[in-house]
Amino acid sequence: MAGCTQATQQDRLIVSLMVDGRERTFEYPSPITVGEFLRDADVTLGDLDDVNPPPFTQIADGLRVTVVRVTQAEECVEEILPYRRQTSPYEGLQAGEERIARQGQNGVTQICFSIEIRDGVPAGRTETSRTIITSPLDEIVYVGPAGELDAVDVPGTLAYVNNGNAWVMAGSSITRRNLTNTGDVDGRVFSLSPDGRRLLLSRREADASNGGFANRLYLISNTNDNADPIPLQPSNILDAVWVPGMENTIAYSTAESRAAPPGWQAYNDLWIMRIDPETGEALSVQEVVESNNGGFAGWWGTGYFWSPDGSQLAFSRANGVGLVDLSSGEFRSLVQYTPFSSPASWSWRAHVSWSADGSLLLTTVHGAPIGSEPAEASPAFHVAVTSSTGQFVAEIGENAGIWSHPEYSPPVQDEAGALLDSQIAYLRTRNLNNSISETAEYDLVIADLDGSNDRVIFPPDPLQPGLTSREFAWSPDGTSIALTYQGSLWLVDTQAESAYQLTLDGGASRPVWAR
Repeated sequence: MAGCTQATQQDRLIVSLMVDGRERTFEYPSPITVGEFLRDADVTLGDLDDVNPPPFTQIADGLRVTVVRVTQAEECVEEILPYRRQTSPYEGLQAGEERIARQGQNGVTQICFSIEIRDGVPAGRTETSRTIITSPLDEIVYVGPAGELDAVDVPGTLAYVNNGNAWVMAGSSITRRNLTNTGDVDGRVFSLSPDGRRLLLSRREADASNGGFANRLYLISNTNDNADPIPLQPSNILDAVWVPGMENTIAYSTAESRAAPPGWQAYNDLWIMRIDPETGEALSVQEVVESNNGGFAGWWGTGYFWSPDGSQLAFSRANGVGLVDLSSGEFRSLVQYTPFSSPASWSWRAHVSWSADGSLLLTTVHGAPIGSEPAEASPAFHVAVTSSTGQFVAEIGENAGIWSHPEYSPPVQDEAGALLDSQIAYLRTRNLNNSISETAEYDLVIADLDGSNDRVIFPPDPLQPGLTSREFAWSPDGTSIALTYQGSLWLVDTQAESAYQLTLDGGASRPVWAR
């Protein structure tokens, strides 16, 4: 009897349970799993609770079962996003001098964590999200560029855009000064009056609600003073210029802002507006060309180009150039070609330049394929001239490139006042197979009116990088060309074939020149 009693006691399994801050002891006559044991002990497990040993383990004598209650909580905190400091060279300051152009503002980011709580005690946290509530606004500091440049004679008035502001120099490069300081000049409209006294420009406005472009036309009434720009009536302007031969009169075309590239839908219209030169008040407004579809890829817009005396108006579209009847607004084609098919969201329009007497138009035409490529993808673009009557078209600069931008020089006089032959200038690609891209390199070429005697005058060394800026401007006396090279403004003497750097800060663009 004593032997049997001792054996029964040895078969009992003593198991302890630690849960919810309390420890209990249980006796079992035979093995069961930990999961069954917990059910017998009326312990309900949560989805995240930690059981040790695992529920599938069989109990044994002396086993200690521990249940840790595990929950999760979310916590979000806000942290400061510090702004960065950006420096930008600025011509208006002395070397090393600094000026804050825009105060920086810190941003705010929200960081959320998942926190694991074990038996009421936080045991660790894991980042689950990071959301920017307010983006930081970087501080912009203008810094005077290092180095000095020699003074260069600048006949007439030369204006240009520099880091989003309008600048001007007259007589000499050392007279350069800024006409605006808001940094919002978009360069889309930038036109000097024939006498160089007034400047027409466009400034960015707050983005349109649909994400497209938005700008407004402004007038600087006197480039010799520090007058503030005067807002004019038109807005959402694709292009605007002073009309030659018409006092205080501008012509402009408009567009509708839209979200899809390129950010606008051109109306292909043209308006003429006479303004008060001091106040900018619209004295009269006339519609010359009604809103129209603009032909192939008309959403990009029609380019308009006035003859030197303002009596004729040329147009440029994706498939050619021609003339606009100023009395009826009808279009008459002079040169037609296959529209260039761009792989991006832009559509090419040829630049047009008028000869001084208004009898000839200088432009770029899209050539035939040079290989097996489709006609619309041909990289061949030639400088060509046509008469304003449409009697002939002649190619005078073969394979110059899509960005050739040919320009007649103004009439040139010698020291005795005798009228000399004008010249043409254009950009010529260095690599025809890579002439379409925005980074394609070009050389500045001058030639006789028929395209002969062509020669590169800038950059002076063929080992130097080529031009990637596509615009240049003749001086009013026809002896020099202003252009931007690697972000700086340069003056090229076309007679001596020498070049002079005019700015240092690397932010120049859009040169225009008047007497």
